Amino acid sequence: MKAAKLREHTDEELRQMMEDTAQQVFDLKAKKGVADSGEHPLRVRLVRRELARIKTIIRERERKRNG
Repeated sequence: MKAAKLREHTDEELRQMMEDTAQQVFDLKAKKGVADSGEHPLRVRLVRRELARIKTIIRERERKRNG
């Protein structure tokens, strides 16, 4: 998801998305560890980048609130 779309979400929605995405990264890495070749190998990278985007937006909002 693009950063502009993520910025439209509320803080609570972003935090929930962050938790879900972090779980997704964990699951993908676990599958990779047991040699499950069914999943696209670049999926881990894409999900990690999405997680980073979400965390960045949350951090930007925190810094904006705190000055």
